[in-house]
Amino acid sequence: MHRRVKLFSILALAGITAGLFAYNGFLENLSEDEEISEIPGVFGKETIRFWYADESLSDYINSAAVAFGEAADIRVIPELVSESEYLEAINNATVREDVFPDMYLISNDSLEKAYLSGLATEIQDTKGVVSEDNFSQAALSAVTYQGEYVGYPMYYETTALLYNETYLQEWAAQQETPTEATVPANFDELLTMADTFDPPESVESIFTWDVSDIFYNYYLIGNYINVGGEAGDDREQINLYNNEAVLCLQKYQALNQFFSIDSATVDYESILQDFVDGKVVFTVATTDAAAKLAQAKEEGAFTGDYGFAMMPDVTADLKSRSLSITGCLAISSYSEKKEEANEFATFLVTEYADELYGRTGKMSANKGMDTDNGAAMIFQAEYGESIPLSKMIDTSNLWIQLEVLFSKVWNSGDADALLQETANQVSTQVVK
Repeated sequence: MHRRVKLFSILALAGITAGLFAYNGFLENLSEDEEISEIPGVFGKETIRFWYADESLSDYINSAAVAFGEAADIRVIPELVSESEYLEAINNATVREDVFPDMYLISNDSLEKAYLSGLATEIQDTKGVVSEDNFSQAALSAVTYQGEYVGYPMYYETTALLYNETYLQEWAAQQETPTEATVPANFDELLTMADTFDPPESVESIFTWDVSDIFYNYYLIGNYINVGGEAGDDREQINLYNNEAVLCLQKYQALNQFFSIDSATVDYESILQDFVDGKVVFTVATTDAAAKLAQAKEEGAFTGDYGFAMMPDVTADLKSRSLSITGCLAISSYSEKKEEANEFATFLVTEYADELYGRTGKMSANKGMDTDNGAAMIFQAEYGESIPLSKMIDTSNLWIQLEVLFSKVWNSGDADALLQETANQVSTQVVK
């Protein structure tokens, strides 16, 4: 599975409350059909089960489960399960009437499959937290299916422009008429900078990014292609081939002639390290870069200053729009504890959302969080204008199709013909 989809397609919480630790051995010996609520002592509380597949969230959810249990008198039993065939594992446990989750964390692009399988249902948002007061339109669209909210937006991934502020200031000072340094608003301005900048010897590239990964390329055509509308669930809204999208791809191809990036050898991690080492002035980064750069700065591995900015437009006339993926909390339609599950989901995306970044490095979809974090605010702004990954099962391989398209265009393929071919492929696989 693609690295970015793999990393963010399924996330959830792990751990167990402190009061349960003494019973670990006992719990392991319980028969599958034995009800925990019938066990005396600390097991008198209502209990909900929460599945997830990302171990990096364990500390966060362990802490959240404790805090929620104390505040709501509801026990949460998180279970870290294999990422492989995650949704299928939930379905199999449910069909067998085995111990299945009352709620689970899943990527927004899997919500249609979960909903049509009966594994997700409309949320019971009694407090009205899933609203524009707390979330951007992108977050709300991510959890919308056929006009209903079928999940709670927990965290997100998208792209932003990472730049070396020190180099930017040096470039401004080199101009015949020194001006205030500003981040290029589009690629024409960036190319002008590249033509007029005499960088330090350590700089190997003005602008380098992972051209092999569609997640770092999507923004170039994201404003002009339509795969399912804003919520990514409308089969009547499919439009990949149009003049603006072709022009954006042609501009993308022209960038290769200037920056000469080898798509066969480039990768995100090495580029980010090159940025830390002072070899790159600009790059396209995901949210993980915020914590990595802050740590590098603190440890002295990165000297000078850096910053994050909104993604540049393609040209003054052609606008960019990033892709986003949202980790969503879904409630099983088979759960008998929907009310309690909804209550815990609400807790995670509101009261406990301010703990998410500090414990995991993942950025909360709640726009009221991390307002003192400059990088988080830039990413949140980019996320707010992004387009969520499509939910439609018919377009589950769109990621790969677009990656092939960009690869061929980058390596001198005919942008017009290749986009037309991709559009035809997608149109034929969508059942209206």
